[in-house]
Amino acid sequence: MSHTALVSARTLAANLDNPDWRIFDCRFSLADVTAGHQSYRQGHIPGARYADLNQDLSAPVQSYTGRHPLPDFRLLAEKLGAWGVTNRNQIVVYDDAGGAFAGRMWWLLRTMGHTQIAVLDGGFGHWRKQGLPVTTTLPKIAASQFRAYLDNQQWLDAAQVADGLAARKITLIDARTPERFHGRQEPIDPIAGHVPKALNRPLQSNLDKSGLFLPADQLRQQFSKLIAPYRAEQVAHMCGSGVTACHNLLAMEIAGLSGSRLYAGSWSEWISNRNRPVATD
Repeated sequence: MSHTALVSARTLAANLDNPDWRIFDCRFSLADVTAGHQSYRQGHIPGARYADLNQDLSAPVQSYTGRHPLPDFRLLAEKLGAWGVTNRNQIVVYDDAGGAFAGRMWWLLRTMGHTQIAVLDGGFGHWRKQGLPVTTTLPKIAASQFRAYLDNQQWLDAAQVADGLAARKITLIDARTPERFHGRQEPIDPIAGHVPKALNRPLQSNLDKSGLFLPADQLRQQFSKLIAPYRAEQVAHMCGSGVTACHNLLAMEIAGLSGSRLYAGSWSEWISNRNRPVATD
């Protein structure tokens, strides 16, 4: 059985010795870019490799891009091969932020044609609460080859977003907190607010009080209610830099509402051009 959205801690624990499974630790902190790797070295799920948001899952920032541009997919495919990943492997990704960063790698791999990838439900915190094993030992890796089958229809650029909104062909959902979306505070980007006509669904809405994803039927009901009035052809997701938006993409996949796309540059790219409109309260 392949896992394409979520995997439970117990299921992963039962497959720690499965030679066909590969695990990735995606812990990261926007406030301290070294913190994720330090946490990994201090303790991680046995067999896990570390994938860094800035170094591995994003390209260098340019003046016209957002804070986390999409990576060079050819280089990422090479890294996956160096990490011992093949196209046959089941991949599990996790973080300690409810899937906010692991979701990025989940989306990237799916965009590269690899659907056998799942986010660990509850992440590292839930894993620890279950009393499951943690190690500081680095995995022994035998390099292999990973072949990417890139689908560049899975994301939108700023022009496509602007045109789609103007023609009422897309519904744009922003995963940032309400405070940032409405422009009441902006701790990261130089301009506060949101893309006009965008809707707000904070990624935290996808989780229950224990940090696990809500049941599929509940997610389906909530997303369907959100997007139904707009009757657009396409749902697109954004956030501050195209990372945490993947959480809403994952939630819709869990809900059985496939087909959403990512505005990859998101808010930090949108505001790089002062001619693009900005909305606040």
